[in-house]
Amino acid sequence: MKEIGKRLRNLREGIGVSQEKLAKMLGTTQSSINRYENGQTEPPVELFRKYADMFDVSMDYIFARTDAPEGKMYKFQPKIPPDREEMQKFIEMCFVPGSIANTKLKESLYRIMEEKE
Repeated sequence: MKEIGKRLRNLREGIGVSQEKLAKMLGTTQSSINRYENGQTEPPVELFRKYADMFDVSMDYIFARTDAPEGKMYKFQPKIPPDREEMQKFIEMCFVPGSIANTKLKESLYRIMEEKE
C-alpha cells in the first residue's frame, strides 16, 4: 500500500497541485487524499480509475506492477491440454496468421475451450 501511495503522491506533485485542489478535481476530500498518499487507507476502485484517467497512466503503473506509465501489454497464451491438440490445430488452420481480428477470435475460442473443461 505504501508504494501505491507514493505513486499517487508523485502523480499529484508531478502536475504541481495541492492535495486540496486534487481532492476537488476527483470529488473527494483533502484528508482522504492525504490518507491514500500515506498508505493509511486504500482508495476505492472508482478513485483509482479517476487517477488513471486524469493522469493518463495505467492501473499497472498505479499499482506499481511496472514503472512504465502506459502499463504492460499482455498476450493471451492459452495452455491447451494434450487431448485438445487436434482442436488447436483446427483453430489455427481456420484463421489468417497475423490478423488482429482473427487473433481476438482465436483467443475467444481458446477461452471457450478452457471453460468447457
